[in-house]
Amino acid sequence: MKKQIAVIFGGKSSEHEVSCHSVLNVIKGFSPEKYEIHLIGITKEGHWIYVPEAAAIEDGNWYAGKKTAIISPDAVNSGIYLCDDEGHYERRKIDVIFPVLHGKFGEDGTIQGVFEMSGIPYVGCGVLSSSVSMDKISTKIFVEKLGIRQAKFVADIAPDLSELDHTVAEVEEKLGYPVFVKPSNAGSSCGVSKAENREELKAAVELAKKHDTRVLIEEMICGHEVECAVLGGRDPKASKVGEVVAAAEFYDYDAKYNNSESKTVIDPDTVPQASKDKVREDAVAIFKAVSGFSLSRVDFFIENETNDVVFNEINTLPGFTNISMYPMLWADMGLSITELIDRIVETAYER
Repeated sequence: MKKQIAVIFGGKSSEHEVSCHSVLNVIKGFSPEKYEIHLIGITKEGHWIYVPEAAAIEDGNWYAGKKTAIISPDAVNSGIYLCDDEGHYERRKIDVIFPVLHGKFGEDGTIQGVFEMSGIPYVGCGVLSSSVSMDKISTKIFVEKLGIRQAKFVADIAPDLSELDHTVAEVEEKLGYPVFVKPSNAGSSCGVSKAENREELKAAVELAKKHDTRVLIEEMICGHEVECAVLGGRDPKASKVGEVVAAAEFYDYDAKYNNSESKTVIDPDTVPQASKDKVREDAVAIFKAVSGFSLSRVDFFIENETNDVVFNEINTLPGFTNISMYPMLWADMGLSITELIDRIVETAYER
């Protein structure tokens, strides 16, 4: 009997479009002999829509869907409920939920709480690991306890710009320039900018606070930007290391998704083997420290002068677009997209 899989994509975050690209590749990985897929798209406004065919995602017509899809938090009557405009509903039993969501309300623990209440096995990290990993400041605090090197930082957690002058003074005292300014709770480098002086720092904090009130300011690390994929439940494994070669000065949203000159190199010769081994070791250690489960991508810098490994961030629902590193790394390890999806689905039963 085929497993019934609910695949959720879209979402209210600034990474909505990235999710829509990712889900098309995830769908291709599901073997039609093993799985029956039930697609649920979440609009930018937060409307949950049942999507009968993947083709509607490719041409963008899924927004016109007529049926609302709801995941029931009732563990006794679990499943998805499809409702039409006339109030009729249909319940469909689901074996596994596979979220392909990025950013707020997708990988920050919010929707994972709904999955937990429903009692339906699901792919990806749980509530705690998702929320901690999505919030960069919280992740920093967790990783600090491991003794793993990371960029020095200053946090601005004021709900507005009232502490901006204090933040600037603290940055100039502890970090100096240049620095990178990031929303604490956002992904795909949305709202990230570089500041080389006081005026640029103030503008960067203002920009970041449009995405999240909590803002992280980090010292600049000069070096290679590398990524490592982690896969598994109770015994997670690390992939080879991949290097990001950005077309722009740093790997921002445009360099990631809009600039064809950005590229990735798997197992790069430019990085010493000892550093690559350390990346793989630290990736698994960080994944375990935040109670990671199922899959994540962990990002690092390899410092130019020392070849030291410096932790950057962890992404608990990594992209599956045509240029995304996560599936590329496992493909290089011999896992086809179908085998990778099979393994990810298996982890849903390992909690």
